[in-house]
Amino acid sequence: MLDLLQISAGLAVPLHEIEMKAIRSQGAGGQNVNKVSSAIHLRFDVRASSLPDWIKQRLLDRADARLTQDGTIVIKAQTRRTQEKNREEALARLSDLIRMASKVERRRVATKPTAGSQQRRLASKQKRSGHKKLRTRVQLD
Repeated sequence: MLDLLQISAGLAVPLHEIEMKAIRSQGAGGQNVNKVSSAIHLRFDVRASSLPDWIKQRLLDRADARLTQDGTIVIKAQTRRTQEKNREEALARLSDLIRMASKVERRRVATKPTAGSQQRRLASKQKRSGHKKLRTRVQLD
């Protein structure tokens, strides 16, 4: 099972569909940053993947900066010091992205407020109104 990226209990992506390349990290780091390729550049082609069609469509419909015009997800992991940790982080980010796209949210069933809750709401509004009326000036006739 080492050749699969497990997304959830019934969903996995073969690792041969994920392209990973080691690149040099950006930013400060002294001399080491100029000679060690510890960052990982991950590319995942959604259209050519073995994911179910409805998950592919949900991934492609997302307004995500990591998704290119041709349907490729690009993730750059460079926060860790070692290449292996960055590889794990990039795979975890891809897994989270696919997991979020595979979640189907429940439709909200519209309900009506109960008679008691409506009465309590109106009573609290009247009480609040009464407090505010006490703040006005007293008119002496």
